Amino acid sequence: MIIDVVVVSTSRFRRFGAAAEPKGAEDLSGRAILDRLEAAGRSFTYRLIPDGAEEVRRAILESEADVVVLCGGTGLAPGDMTIEGAEPLFDKTIPGFGEIFRQRSQEEVGTRAILTRAAAGVVGGVPVFCLPGSPSAASLGIDLILAEVDHILHHISE
Repeated sequence: MIIDVVVVSTSRFRRFGAAAEPKGAEDLSGRAILDRLEAAGRSFTYRLIPDGAEEVRRAILESEADVVVLCGGTGLAPGDMTIEGAEPLFDKTIPGFGEIFRQRSQEEVGTRAILTRAAAGVVGGVPVFCLPGSPSAASLGIDLILAEVDHILHHISE
């Protein structure tokens, strides 16, 4: 199984271009995700893209991985378009992911968790997860994903 980690950040993309690794983009969130994937013995790819619904859709549809994890661009700022790009592609939603993510976030940040737009769904048989871009949110999200990804893939393949 290959997990495609796609960090969505216009500011980083403008500064570093299409970095192929978190170090090349000073990306703490991407590094947090990859560290956990490495510790879990998972195979992965990494890329950095700018914000935008079309860029997000392209990243999902062009991915050849078994799982796509989008990190960043989920906020409320006008340029944050990860959710708007991903959700229209979902054949099925996985609402429990966002619900549990917000519940766990609430334990850490209190009622600010209501701003969290973590989401997940299935696109053409591939689970797609949308995580907020902070390092702590990236860590929480990938931990939740790793706990259930094999189970999710099993259900998708039935």
